[in-house]
Amino acid sequence: MKNGLKVAAAALAFFAGSLAWAQGYPTKPIKIVVPATTGGAIDTIARIMADKMTTSLGQPVVVENRPGASNNLGTDVVAKSAPDGYTLVIVASSHATNKWVFKNLPYDPVKDFEPVIYTHIVPLLLTVNPTVNAKTVPELVTWIKANPDKAIYATSGNGSSLHMAAELFMSMTGTKMQQVPYKGSSAAHPDLLAGRTFIIFDPITAILPHVKAGSLRGIAVTTLKRSSSAPEIPTVAESLPGFDAATWGGILAPAGTPKDIVMKLNVAANAALRMDDVRAKLEAAGVQIQGGTPEQFAAVIKSEVDKWEPIVKNAGIKAE
Repeated sequence: MKNGLKVAAAALAFFAGSLAWAQGYPTKPIKIVVPATTGGAIDTIARIMADKMTTSLGQPVVVENRPGASNNLGTDVVAKSAPDGYTLVIVASSHATNKWVFKNLPYDPVKDFEPVIYTHIVPLLLTVNPTVNAKTVPELVTWIKANPDKAIYATSGNGSSLHMAAELFMSMTGTKMQQVPYKGSSAAHPDLLAGRTFIIFDPITAILPHVKAGSLRGIAVTTLKRSSSAPEIPTVAESLPGFDAATWGGILAPAGTPKDIVMKLNVAANAALRMDDVRAKLEAAGVQIQGGTPEQFAAVIKSEVDKWEPIVKNAGIKAE
């Protein structure tokens, strides 16, 4: 009995100490690791949010790029960091799919992290070269089946969100296309414009200028709702009910980070996303702002991990 009381007292003392620590948090700079190069969606969003969170938290929030291994390098660094709220990571949708693409992923995308906030979604735009005789999803499906030799689609790499969207499309339409992977979606544009490839699922922020210029044709966006950047373009789901594929992102902390610290970060991040200037910048770039609770982001991650497992396995997608 005495031993039980000692254990209970020790646990209470630990909890009290943890609470006091959380109330005093932060006392030093916070780092958000971007596991990708500068200039992409998660890098841009991390920098915008870091600036606003610096003000609200009273300590510098800095961004550090740690690209490599399809976002795994920087993510793994954070998974193995101290769970004290001072090292965070902003992940993209590959966080969910990499579990199935990589044979020996050095971390678990669910168990090794505490979700902080679901920051955003960036719709992909199903886009074709103008020589493709299709202006709608059903017409494109017909064209693919009639032109198997030209059904060549570009991606930003094997296992990327662009690749996953195409695999989902093929699985839902019973079509087959040939993938040509590039080192980034912008690297795929010259061949698409020249008609050496014919189809791409690309972030709307990257491909829309070519569509508006008339050099490419936008068929449909891949999110369940239309994009404010091009509301005249329908969704794929309007023709294929349930189709939903996009690049998304959010902030994670290492597993074991105290809940009070996670909530303090969540409040600061939500406040940043609600600011008028932040919303204006992100929405102008075609970003759909999310926000919400850590629990809501946890549910998104779990759902995405489960959703993509059969797609990856049935397509036999493996890391290059």
